[in-house]
Amino acid sequence: MTEPYRGVFPIAPTPFTEDGAIDWDGQKRVLDCMVDQGVDGICILANYSEQFSLSDAERSGLLTLCLEHVGDRVPVIVTCSHYSTQIAMDRARSAAERGARLIMMMPPYHGASLQASDQGTYEHLAAVADAAGIPVMIQDAPLSGVTLSVDLLVRLAKDIEQVSYFKIETPAAASKLRALIEAGGDAIVGPFDGEESITLMADLNAGATGTMPSALLPDLIKPVLEDHRAGRHDKAAARYAAILPLINFENRQCGLRACKAVMMAGGVIKSDFVRHPFPRLDDDSRGQLLDLAKPLTPVSLRWGR
Repeated sequence: MTEPYRGVFPIAPTPFTEDGAIDWDGQKRVLDCMVDQGVDGICILANYSEQFSLSDAERSGLLTLCLEHVGDRVPVIVTCSHYSTQIAMDRARSAAERGARLIMMMPPYHGASLQASDQGTYEHLAAVADAAGIPVMIQDAPLSGVTLSVDLLVRLAKDIEQVSYFKIETPAAASKLRALIEAGGDAIVGPFDGEESITLMADLNAGATGTMPSALLPDLIKPVLEDHRAGRHDKAAARYAAILPLINFENRQCGLRACKAVMMAGGVIKSDFVRHPFPRLDDDSRGQLLDLAKPLTPVSLRWGR
């Protein structure tokens, strides 16, 4: 695939063994499963990859394994967020040199109150984009606690050649996407949403061309985008309505643990372990999740069986 990138670019989970070590073979199986899901691309080392629980050495090892194992099968986005501009630059440069097609970045932040100014954020992202030399996706997510105004996002898009993709997952994402596309024009190459695609229909109606869910059911999300793109909006809405209860349960009840639980049940990975202090999924939630997933038969639930 060549630019512009669009479609479904799910987050790859990072599988661990029951003693908390990275399951390197399991990571390869996750990536193979995602390719078989028919995804348009894969994002690695993101928040849903539990990047915040990885050591620098583990992160480097996963970067190498994922890019080499996926190869040219689908484009790979690498998340390179860090508060330090220099560290983010180094991460982005390394990812680009190893074959990443895009870089994803959150604004610089550390906790709820240590954040950069608009100008500091602009300079940070400009430096990372220059170091990477490949397209950059700005992740606008509540997790950072940073408010990225439409004006700032448009300034980044118009001033910095590489900044052309945007993942909007704030409250009222559709309104922000619509305003961003209207103000940014041709500089907004790839308006995406996130949040497990929980507001997908509204976001597509606002002009989103891509979505970044988990790897739980991208094979069932992709036809929604294809129908919508072809003007079959009623069919897209019906498809989305059928999978929304599962997406809602994932987003509101399970978070990043949902994909791992389903992939373990489907034989993709051996364990759904998440690193402490993140709690494991309780049995009741796991049961409800699988009850919602089974009638839909996503690839993740049958790939390894």
